[in-house]
Amino acid sequence: MLTRRIYTFLLTSNLATSEIWYTKLFGRGPDNRPMGTLVQWELFAQAGVGLSTDDEIASRGAIFIIVDDVAAERHRLQGLGIALGDDIAGDYSTLAQVRDPDGNMITFATVPSPPYPPAS
Repeated sequence: MLTRRIYTFLLTSNLATSEIWYTKLFGRGPDNRPMGTLVQWELFAQAGVGLSTDDEIASRGAIFIIVDDVAAERHRLQGLGIALGDDIAGDYSTLAQVRDPDGNMITFATVPSPPYPPAS
């Protein structure tokens, strides 16, 4: 399989409300609107996030976002009215979580150290 891009899609009950919330989270508005029930952010060359009101496209889910500094994200989001939870010490990263308006879990995590063990 030649993979060119991957998207995480989350189900939302109100696209306009979720678009505002995720615009704050990502620090910018969506990149495209493929259809009336879907907005998408192109976050990296090969990865993006989509929100949809159509349960044929998306279902309730979770996103893990790897960042350099969870405390800096907490501070940035706090200024936008999004309360990131307390730090959680994980085996590989420090984590902090928040739920979007529809209950989808967004987890911020520091770069894994040590690196994740290989799948074998």
